[in-house]
Amino acid sequence: MVLKLHGAQEATCTKRVLTVLEELSVPYELVAVDYAHHEHKSPAFRAVQPFGQFPYLADDDGFTLYESRAIARYLALKYGGIGTLIPDPTDLQKTALFEQAASVEQSNFDVFAVPLAYENIRKPRIGQQTDKAAVERLTATLEAKLAVYDIILGRSKYLAGDELTLADLFHLPYGSALAKQKIDFLESPKYPNVARWWKDISGRASWKKANGA
Repeated sequence: MVLKLHGAQEATCTKRVLTVLEELSVPYELVAVDYAHHEHKSPAFRAVQPFGQFPYLADDDGFTLYESRAIARYLALKYGGIGTLIPDPTDLQKTALFEQAASVEQSNFDVFAVPLAYENIRKPRIGQQTDKAAVERLTATLEAKLAVYDIILGRSKYLAGDELTLADLFHLPYGSALAKQKIDFLESPKYPNVARWWKDISGRASWKKANGA
């Protein structure tokens, strides 16, 4: 029996977990959620994921877990990611730096990249008008944040030091979405350290497979 990931191949948070599964070479089954017919809002789905969001993980021992970053941490801890995707928990300094980098992703990247994707991608798909003022504000704020990233990445190869961690991989789904919006901060020569880092992580075979490339 293999673990099952309940989600959608094209969904950003599902891709985040798929990338980690591919990095770890863990056998899995992707159970497609019929979100067009609101399967994720059904009582059966909410019994596992009370917020009615996806993905959620059903491990081969019956354990279930939701929230993509929590799933990623769990997978790394259980399936051989200690020392490669997540520091050894006994190394307090490396663990602290990892958690710092993971917090940076959520507080200084995701919080701006997600609403940008909603305005530029999601709204047109559902027939709503993009709020151009919000897009301008979010774009300017995100660029300012990535200018700080460039400083951090000038000091180390990755966000938590010179070794790749989940904190770097967490950026992939919404970082990729920026390119679809013609927002090129991650590849701009204006931020050479960010561009070097983004080329590195977005070129990984795990991400290409998770992203359907």
